[in-house]
Amino acid sequence: MGVLVQHQTYQQKNNYKIPVEIKKIWYTDKTVAAHYFNLEVKEMISKKLAKALNEQVNAEYYSAYLYHSMSACMERAALKGTANWLFIQAKEEMAHGINIYQYVLDRGAIPVLSAIQQPTASFADIEEVFKSVLDHEQKITGLINSLASLAMQENDHACYQFIMWYVNEQVEEEANASDILSRIQMIGNNKGLLLSLDNELAARVFVNPFPTNSKLSGV
Repeated sequence: MGVLVQHQTYQQKNNYKIPVEIKKIWYTDKTVAAHYFNLEVKEMISKKLAKALNEQVNAEYYSAYLYHSMSACMERAALKGTANWLFIQAKEEMAHGINIYQYVLDRGAIPVLSAIQQPTASFADIEEVFKSVLDHEQKITGLINSLASLAMQENDHACYQFIMWYVNEQVEEEANASDILSRIQMIGNNKGLLLSLDNELAARVFVNPFPTNSKLSGV
């Protein structure tokens, strides 16, 4: 539920000068409240698990960078449908990262955002792109599985339940990448079939996977 703080009441009791831009606002986020009012916030998650979640946020943001890079390469190759599919994938990865970021906050910890690795900037063709997509998703699956194992080691059942959404999501992510790669390999050098696949990939639209997350509303 967080910490409810009414600014004007706090000002009267503590003789605290409240910045104009935040007057008459109710904060329900305990971390934000602590920032302005020096309130003690109890972390409800182990430091080890918070660190691992922060690292996963970085991995999800890197995934978005990687898919943006792939999307640009495919657009330059005149495969705009494929570019669209990859761009939507990048938006999903950002949503995944933001959702974990919010979870870290909800558990009383502080998100620590580290530098994001620069992704590969060029790919030979669409087959290399989707080989890389599948390889990357398999790596992400490994990271997610390790997070789930760590949550159980830390006896944090709430975090384990949270991570299980990602565990199940990775099954779908790998299956989608594998399916598209298989179709590309069957198509071979047939440009007509490749364009047909490209048109199919153009139909993908972004669906917010976390509609109740306020930070993703309107995305």
